[in-house]
Amino acid sequence: MNTSHIPVPADRPPVITIALLSATALGYEILLIRLFSIIQWHHFAYMIISLALLGYGASGTFLSFTQQYLLPRYRLTLMLNLALFALSTLPCFLLAQHIQFNPEELLWNWRESLRLVQIYLLLTLPFFFAANAIAITLARYRPLITRTYAADLLGAGVGSLAVLLLLYVVPPLPGLAILSAVAVACLVVAAVELHIPGRKRITVVALLLMASGIWIGNTLQLELSPYKALSQALRVDGARIDNQRYSPLGLLHVLENPVIPPRYAPGMSLNAVAGPPRQLSLYSDGNSLGAITRDNGESQPLQFIDQLTSALPYHLQHPDSVLVIGAGGGMSVLQAGYFKAPEIHAVELNPQIVKLLSDTYAAFTSNLYRRPGVHVYIDEARGFVRNRETRYDLIQLAMQDAAGASSAGLYALSENYLYTTEAFKAYFGLLQPGGYIAVTQWIKLPPRDTLKLLSTAIDALQASGIDQPGRQLMLIHGWQTSTLLIKYGRFSLDEIHAMQGFCRSRAFDVAWYPGMNAAQANRYNLLREPYFYQAAQALLGPDRQSFLDSYKFNVTPATDDQPFFHNFFKWSTLVEILRLRGQGGLPLLDTGYPVIIATLAQTIVLSLVLLLMPLLLLKRKDSLEAPHTALRLRVVAYFAAIGVAFLFIEIAFIQKFMRFLYHPVFTTAVVLASFLVFAGLGSAWSRRYSLCDRQRSGMRQAATGIILTGLAYLLLLDPLFNWLSAWPAAARMLVSSLLIAPLAFFMGSPFPLALSSLGKQATALIPLAWSVNGCASVLSAVLATLLAIHFGFHAVIVLALMLYAISVFVFPATDY
Repeated sequence: MNTSHIPVPADRPPVITIALLSATALGYEILLIRLFSIIQWHHFAYMIISLALLGYGASGTFLSFTQQYLLPRYRLTLMLNLALFALSTLPCFLLAQHIQFNPEELLWNWRESLRLVQIYLLLTLPFFFAANAIAITLARYRPLITRTYAADLLGAGVGSLAVLLLLYVVPPLPGLAILSAVAVACLVVAAVELHIPGRKRITVVALLLMASGIWIGNTLQLELSPYKALSQALRVDGARIDNQRYSPLGLLHVLENPVIPPRYAPGMSLNAVAGPPRQLSLYSDGNSLGAITRDNGESQPLQFIDQLTSALPYHLQHPDSVLVIGAGGGMSVLQAGYFKAPEIHAVELNPQIVKLLSDTYAAFTSNLYRRPGVHVYIDEARGFVRNRETRYDLIQLAMQDAAGASSAGLYALSENYLYTTEAFKAYFGLLQPGGYIAVTQWIKLPPRDTLKLLSTAIDALQASGIDQPGRQLMLIHGWQTSTLLIKYGRFSLDEIHAMQGFCRSRAFDVAWYPGMNAAQANRYNLLREPYFYQAAQALLGPDRQSFLDSYKFNVTPATDDQPFFHNFFKWSTLVEILRLRGQGGLPLLDTGYPVIIATLAQTIVLSLVLLLMPLLLLKRKDSLEAPHTALRLRVVAYFAAIGVAFLFIEIAFIQKFMRFLYHPVFTTAVVLASFLVFAGLGSAWSRRYSLCDRQRSGMRQAATGIILTGLAYLLLLDPLFNWLSAWPAAARMLVSSLLIAPLAFFMGSPFPLALSSLGKQATALIPLAWSVNGCASVLSAVLATLLAIHFGFHAVIVLALMLYAISVFVFPATDY
C-alpha cells in the first residue's frame, strides 16, 4: 500500500512511538551488554556493543543519500524501520552468540577478526533500523525537533530504568524476548498515532509476533563461549549443573562432579597431607567464584584451610572479631570459623549467593551463614565500611577472581573500588589497635598483582599518616598465591617468629617483614631472583618512583579516580612481549588494554568512512543547493563535541556516584535514568528558543550552565558524599537524582537547538549531524575508559566541559 500521498499533520509527531522506541533501543543495548558479559567477558561486551552502536552513525549516512526519497513516504518508511527493528532484535543476538569468537586470539589470529566483524554486522542492524526511525522523524517534523528529541530522551531514560528492573524478574534471554515484544508494540502505537488504515490487522499480526518471540526466548539457552571457565568445567566427565540463579549482578551456576570432583584450595601448601572435602564449584557469568565446601561439623576434613597462605593472620594472634569482604562461596568465613573466631561478619553484594548458602546448600555447609556468631550482610563493601562503627581484629579480603581469568588479563579494564588507596585507608580505619588487614591474591610471574597491591597499601598507610609503612607490612607467597598483612601498629618480634615458623612448615616464601634481609627470601618456591623481596625493598625505599617508572608492568597504586587495579599494561613492554611470541611470551600480555585500543582504531576508521560519505555527497551537489563548506565543518565540529562531551560526563558520573550509592546496578539505573529524563525535560524547555529563532543564545546559556554546574560538582560532590553517606539508600538515590537534575537539564538543550537551527537553514545537513553525533557517542564510550586509565575520571569531566565551551564557538548557524 502506498501511503506517501496521505498528509501527516506537521504539528503532531508520533512522540509516544519515538519514546517507546527509544526505551526499547536503550533497553536492548543494556541487555546486550549483560548477555555478552555472560557469553564472553565484560570488556569485550562493551567493545562489541560500542561498535554495534555505529548503526546510529550508519543511519545518518544512509539518510544523507535517501532522505529526498524517504521523506515524502514518511509513514511507510517509519513503519518499515519499526518492523525491521522488531524482527531483528532477537534473531540477530541468537545468530551472534553462535559465532565461535575467541577474544584472546584477536591480536594475532585474523580469523577471529572476521568472526568479530560478523558479530558487528549482526548487532548493528537493530540499532540501524531504530536510528532510521528516529532520524527520519526528526527530519520530517523539523519545526518540532525539540519536542521529538525530548520524547527520545525521556523514553530512553524510562527504558534504562525499566530494563534494569526487568532483570530482577526474568533472566536476560527471556528479557530480550520481552523487549522484542515491546519493539513489536511500537508498530501498533505508530499505526494509531499516524492514523494508518488497517490498524486491527496490524494489531493481530503484532500480537502473534509478540507471542512467538516470548515463546522462543523462553525455550532457547545461552551459548557460553567454549573458552569460559564454566564451559571448560562442563567438558569434564561427570560434570553437571546442580543449581542456577539469576539477578542483574550475575548468572550463577553451581556445578557438581561426583566422577572427577572439583578441588578448590588456592595456594595450598605442597606439604599438605590432605586436600579439601567434597566441593561444589560456583560460577558467576561463567567465571569461577571458587567453591562451596562440604562441612559435616568436624574439623579434620577442613585441615586444608590451615595450609593456605590466607591462614597466616590466625597464626599471629587469635582474632575475636573478623570482617570478611566478599563472602562468596564461604571459604573465608569457613576459615575464620575453623580458627574459632567468636564474631564473624561477612559482606556479600549478590543476594543470590547468600540465598544459595543459607537455603539451598544450608545442609551441605552445616548452616555456615546461619551459625551463632556469623552475620552476613548483603551490601557493597565500600558502603558497608564507610557506614560502620564496629572495629575488627582482622579484615580479610576474599579472593574473588579465577586464576585463569586473572592471568589472561581479562579484568584489566574492570573498575574495582575494593583495591584502591582510599579503600585501604577506609579498611585501616576500622581496625582495632594491633589488628590486621589480610589480602590474598593469585601470583603472576613476572610479579604484577602482588606488587600493585603492596604499592597501593603503602600509599594508603602514608595517607593515614604512617611515616614508615614498611614496619607495618608483612608479605608471604607460595607457589600460586600471596598474602599481604597490613597491621594497625608495628609488627613485634613474636609475630615475626610466628610468621617464619608458619612459612617454614608449609614451604611458603617470605617476601617482606620489618628487618628482613635478602638471604631469607626465595627459599622454597625458587625463582631466578627474589623478585618479590627486591620489589618490596624498592617500593619502600627512596627510589620508589624510579622503580615504578622502570618496571615492565604498571604497578602504580590504584585510586578511586583511576580504579583499574588489574590494568598492568605498559606500552614500553609491548614490543618485548611480541618478540617473545614464539617462546610463549603472549600470556604476559594483559589482553584488555590492547583490545580497547584496537576497538578505538576500528571505531575511528568506521566513523571516518560513515562521515566522509555524506560529505562527499554534499560536495557533489550544486553549490546553490548544498550548504557551503564552513557550515558543514561547523556541523561536524559541533555535533562531534557535544556527542563526546555528553557521554564523557554520563560515564564519569556513573563512576563518581558509585562511591555514594555503592551498588553498581542501582547506581547505573539512577544515574542513567536521571541524566536522560532531565535532559529530555531540558530539550522540551529549549523549544522556547527555537520558536523565536534564538537558538544560539539558548546554546550559550546551556553551555554556561553545564560548565558552572560541572565545575561546582568537581569541587563539592566528594565532601557532600562524605557528609550524606550515612543516609538511607532511598534518600541517597533521591539526592543523587536531584544533584544530576540541573546538569542534565542544561545538557538536554545543545543537540535540539542546533538541529532546530539546521532545520530552518540547511535541512540537508540534518542526517550528517545525526551521523556525526552517533559516531562521536560511540567513540566517546571507548575514549572515556582510556582517558580514565591514564588520567582519571576527573580529567574526563574537565575535558567534557572544555568541549562544551568549544561548541559555543562552532554553533552551526549561517549568521556568524
